[in-house]
Amino acid sequence: MSEAVGDPGLFTPDSVTWQMHGDPMMWVAGVRALYLQALHPRAVRGVMQNSDFRRDAWGRLMRTANFVGTTTYGTTEAAEHAGARVRKIHSMLTATDPDTGERYGVDEPGLLLWVHCAEIDSYLQVLRRSGFPLTDAQADRYLAEHRVSARLVGLDPRTVPASRAELAAYFEKTRPQLTAGPEARTVDDFLLRPPTHALLVPAREVLWRRVAQLAYAALPPYAHELYGRPAPAPAVVTRRLRTTGTLLRRVPARVRWQLPPKHILRAMERLGPGARPAPYKAGR
Repeated sequence: MSEAVGDPGLFTPDSVTWQMHGDPMMWVAGVRALYLQALHPRAVRGVMQNSDFRRDAWGRLMRTANFVGTTTYGTTEAAEHAGARVRKIHSMLTATDPDTGERYGVDEPGLLLWVHCAEIDSYLQVLRRSGFPLTDAQADRYLAEHRVSARLVGLDPRTVPASRAELAAYFEKTRPQLTAGPEARTVDDFLLRPPTHALLVPAREVLWRRVAQLAYAALPPYAHELYGRPAPAPAVVTRRLRTTGTLLRRVPARVRWQLPPKHILRAMERLGPGARPAPYKAGR
């Protein structure tokens, strides 16, 4: 697909989203999102019954990252194409409730909304707590901007929380539906001990487990209660997030952005150096 020179895409360099999604703490936020999404039995069942999660969890995480990168930094055509592909895949998938035998589509609006809200909340919470500078007004603007990504996956944008108050009300309403069932336990076990080559086990224990533990710690308290594993006090977690964010942000952005598929570098080539994401631009 050709790059449309000068096309700013669906979010544009003037958005809060454009600035935030170039931050390295997005990876920690993505793992937090997996933990949170797994607490909705109907939603996580749709994942487990339609894929080999333990063998393809990395692929799933990378596909999500690629979707976020494409919809944030890609051309309008590329973003719309990515959304259409996700909608088509979801329209063909179903899951079965083992207790009732009910068969349902994974593209139920309520399930799509949960996945969306858990993901966007994770991005916002982790980045803010790790030191990415956002005022409350900018945080609300970020959530409002993501009615665009909600539309891409098949949701009516009018039904999607567009402020911190609306998002908090949504989570309060949804909490009675959440539980750490067998599927959530599988996700938790995988994230703590992902299968890897024997030679890489030490690296997994030193590096990956710290990321997973930090992402888990960044969950809301009710999620810790459901999983049944305690977490440090919120102030301690925030301090660890800030330390991690500071370390990761010391890696030059141009080095970080070289990782395939180079969404940000391609956007800067298309739009010019002024399109470079930077935290201080979020307030514009």
